[in-house]
Amino acid sequence: MSKLLEIENLQTQFYTSAGTVKAVDGVTYDVEGGETVAVVGESGCGKSVTALSIMQLIPWPPGKIIGGEIRFDGQNLLELSEDDMRNVRGRDIAMVFQEPMTSLNPVLSIGLQLMETMQQHMDISDEDARKRAAELLQKCGISEPERRLDQYPHHLSGGMRQRVMIALSLSCNPKLIVADEPTTALDVTIQAQILELMKSLTKEMGVALIVITHNLGVVARYADRVNVMYAGKIIETGTAEQIYHNPRHPYTLGLLASVPRLDQERGTKLIPIEGQPPDLSRLDDGCSFRPRCRFAQDRCAQSFPELTNIEPGHEARCFRSNEIQDLREVS
Repeated sequence: MSKLLEIENLQTQFYTSAGTVKAVDGVTYDVEGGETVAVVGESGCGKSVTALSIMQLIPWPPGKIIGGEIRFDGQNLLELSEDDMRNVRGRDIAMVFQEPMTSLNPVLSIGLQLMETMQQHMDISDEDARKRAAELLQKCGISEPERRLDQYPHHLSGGMRQRVMIALSLSCNPKLIVADEPTTALDVTIQAQILELMKSLTKEMGVALIVITHNLGVVARYADRVNVMYAGKIIETGTAEQIYHNPRHPYTLGLLASVPRLDQERGTKLIPIEGQPPDLSRLDDGCSFRPRCRFAQDRCAQSFPELTNIEPGHEARCFRSNEIQDLREVS
């Protein structure tokens, strides 16, 4: 497959009264056409800011992209004017935000919001736009789509609003969808339905998908490749199988150990990651995870490790990545 999206050394910072926050600090990864890539990490690690950087939605002030490239279909998005970028959003790259109630306009009907997006980017009549809007709602599992078009966001449940957001993201046949924690505000049963829907629709329509999440269960079932982020950097990357069966960064180990599993014995305790994420405005030259790492050494305070190749397609940013499995067994 060809690379649809290529992010190279992306750096996004926020200038605040408390100092400069390095929210995204040299992130590099790519997405191939039709594949699903997950970006995983705790709140505040830079996942959402990376997504907003792709969409060129970083608010200034206080945020600004200060370096790197974001190439989509071979074109650097950072070189586009605001008008050109507006044509890319929705048409070529769509986004599903965390909270649909704040993403949908409360005073516009569902149908108008769907139709407006299509008519902005496609040469389509009101009648055809409404017909396509109803078809998309039905495809996304919403019953009585014609009636729903005349309703408003407050008439719908959280799960149905998120289905509307998915329909909205698919309305102009984009090549890439960025889903920023699309199931955070939903209960567990509805989460599974939404994720299954997104996976099946993107596969059916050949759309690439970036799923931003802190839920590693989502990664195991739905992602082809995984990028684990911490303190604005990607600290491990690989296929879902590699990340789950052969994790090579202490942070990835910690995330996996803190998730309940059905194959564990009853009464098995979860192991939390001790401590708190670092202040991104006060990072030093060392590894940002070392205060919380049980395998840290003196050299971890002196410099930040580069990504080390573990096996084809699998890299980890740790001085002890080749020892992790042995250390894990004796600890």
